[in-house]
Amino acid sequence: MTKKEKTRFVCQNCGYEAIKWMGRCPDCGQWSSMVEEVRKAPGKETRRASAMGQAERLESISLAPEMRLKTGLSEFDRTLGGGVVPGSLILIGGDPGIGKSTIILQVMDRLARQKLRALYLSGEESAQQIKLRAERLGVHSEDLYVMTGTCIEDFLERLGPFKPDIVAVDSIQTLYTEDMPSAPGSVGQVREVASRLMAYAKGTGIPVFLVGHVTKDGAIAGPKVLEHLVDTVLYFEGDGGHLFRILRAVKNRYGSTNEIGVFEMKDSGLDAVGNPSRIFLQERPEDVPGSAVISCIEGTRPLLVEIQALVGPSPLGMPRRTAIGVDHNRISLLVAVLGKRLGMQLGDQDIFVNVAGGLKVDEPAADLGIVSAMMSSFLNRPISRDLVVFGEVGLAGEVRGVSQPEMRLNEARKLGFLHAILPKTSLEGLKPSKNMNISGVGSVQDLYERLFG
Repeated sequence: MTKKEKTRFVCQNCGYEAIKWMGRCPDCGQWSSMVEEVRKAPGKETRRASAMGQAERLESISLAPEMRLKTGLSEFDRTLGGGVVPGSLILIGGDPGIGKSTIILQVMDRLARQKLRALYLSGEESAQQIKLRAERLGVHSEDLYVMTGTCIEDFLERLGPFKPDIVAVDSIQTLYTEDMPSAPGSVGQVREVASRLMAYAKGTGIPVFLVGHVTKDGAIAGPKVLEHLVDTVLYFEGDGGHLFRILRAVKNRYGSTNEIGVFEMKDSGLDAVGNPSRIFLQERPEDVPGSAVISCIEGTRPLLVEIQALVGPSPLGMPRRTAIGVDHNRISLLVAVLGKRLGMQLGDQDIFVNVAGGLKVDEPAADLGIVSAMMSSFLNRPISRDLVVFGEVGLAGEVRGVSQPEMRLNEARKLGFLHAILPKTSLEGLKPSKNMNISGVGSVQDLYERLFG
């Protein structure tokens, strides 16, 4: 090893660096994740000229070059905040087989139809395999080009004369740089490749899509610095056994991180779902205890989803608490509120709570729906099918107001709901409705009286 080279042991899970090998990473606690990497010390000859721009007055900066590119997939554009921003670096992650490569190929096809030169780089599939998938998806754009390879230097060298308008890389873990001896997919390789693609995107104004693998813990493989480098991080959620996929933005420098896109997986690819509320409620059972409909807000969109609860005596000494789609700790809190403020003792009951359709709801407005579903299942009394509820429940048993009640009620009216229960404080300023009976509650005792009194 020359004097200009040095070794570091890098955790392949979190990117922690150490000068000697350790069996367990002191930062993330992962065992056997430290891998030796050889790095070249930067010399004077490797110092590059500064690419720093001149200072500009904020008021004089024009936003005209930052016009977003519409892909034509409404749900995808919604998740990005309105479209693709030129020069942005977008990372898409998800479980294997969830549809990452499918939606990227569809997005590139839609952009290529707008006379944009779209380049799709694959490090995992051959050109023939991509062609087979394109035939199945009905992708036939003349301005969509495919390239295969894994060396980032070769790729960037060919990008110059090709002059694409948009680039997609599938996947970031398959690319490598010749400047590092470590294997593709290692922390150092992923970080260096992502940095070069980011410099290319910012320097040319060409948007770049990256597809990232996901670990068994559900996080994008590679160091967290990968998520810090990119402008937008999108996660594909959903079960491979279900038809629906949810695209959620967990980071977005150009839009809201609360937006979601709903897609339906078909033989011809992913189709945007224009009215997800109707889809989530279409198989709701009738007159079954433990089912309640809530109106939640995801970004700028109201959604109606079904909350299901199953409460029954536990044969175990430690009753089970299972939550799918909602926070587990929130369930324990609401169970304690029902026991203390309403006298409904659920300490010896098994409680299972599920959000139908695979959606994850994390806003406090779901509290009233969860409480209603648990009370309905415990008492074995169904809730009216045309009733929608929403509101936050506090530790004192009070029902607190939530934002945008008018938008939530309008979505319920569109789907034919005739009754709504919401916090009393949210009734202020609401316009009276002729086709919906709206009532307010101030506590869980009031909710019990309205539902089962």
